[in-house]
Amino acid sequence: MNYEKIKLTSAEIGTLWTEYVYGTMTDCVNRYMYSIIEDKSIKKVFKDAINIFAKQKQEITEFIKKDGFPVPLGFTDADINMEAPRLFTDIFCLQYLHVMTLHGLIGHITSLSASTRKDLRQMYDAFDNDGKRMFHETIELLLEKGKYQRDPLFYPSDNVEFVDNRDFASGLLQTSRPLGAPEIVNLSFNIKKNIMAKSLSIAFSQVVQDKEARKFLEDSQNTADNQIQLLNKILQNDNLPSPTSFETEITSSQVAPFSDKLMLYHIGLLYQVGQVYHGAGLASSMRADLVITYEKVILKNIALTKNWFTIMVKNKWLEQPPLAPNRKEIARDK
Repeated sequence: MNYEKIKLTSAEIGTLWTEYVYGTMTDCVNRYMYSIIEDKSIKKVFKDAINIFAKQKQEITEFIKKDGFPVPLGFTDADINMEAPRLFTDIFCLQYLHVMTLHGLIGHITSLSASTRKDLRQMYDAFDNDGKRMFHETIELLLEKGKYQRDPLFYPSDNVEFVDNRDFASGLLQTSRPLGAPEIVNLSFNIKKNIMAKSLSIAFSQVVQDKEARKFLEDSQNTADNQIQLLNKILQNDNLPSPTSFETEITSSQVAPFSDKLMLYHIGLLYQVGQVYHGAGLASSMRADLVITYEKVILKNIALTKNWFTIMVKNKWLEQPPLAPNRKEIARDK
């Protein structure tokens, strides 16, 4: 079958556009990190990530051009300062690549599930395989260096049990039941995501030029810190350990390795993706205190993202995705 004669659906156009913009942003960060990394094993895995995206970028671009809609600008060499001194340690770079690989995996699967054309599905399937390989590489390297943060361990009951009363869903009193395994997984995962958002907000606030953007990054840092404390407190009440922070992996450099546009876009993206994880945490929670906490976190993120959108639009940093035809305007112009 000649797939080129089958027009891309709106969902397929949207996924291609998103994959391109997200990928070019991450690639800029990866290339800068590659330039400052000294550890040979970490440098090698970053080189692999850079080569993988170079191939993916070419394939995405071909699909876009064949269907006749413009290739997004995304992020380019103009958004990187390769002469900037070290802003992150080697270990932070590896932690960053691991977290962003997780985001990429979810993005590829979302793109695959939204695609109908076989050639596009095959492409995203290959992207997913690349992402899984990178996921394994980053975990193995973090484990090798003793830096991988495992989720809390605990000792479940030997027998299968069933919920036998409504108190299972309580959690506002000190006598509430212990956390369930799915709840612990989501708490730990969301804390880790907030730790990365906080760390990048701190780093970017040191080097960003625009004053309004710096204020936003400071607000982002405080928001992430508050959410880390809220979620940590729930784990600590059950005597479970919390993930460690990355602040000490950021240097005191004040020279920007990236454009203000890239740094602000990156933080906004982390909060947007974070809403997906917070929603998953909310959906898996069966204790009232967890539900209330996740609702607070989600509402705060919505407010922060609204401020982010205002700054991005004001500075013309937010690229517009392809839009559906405006039928009313078309009719007026006739």
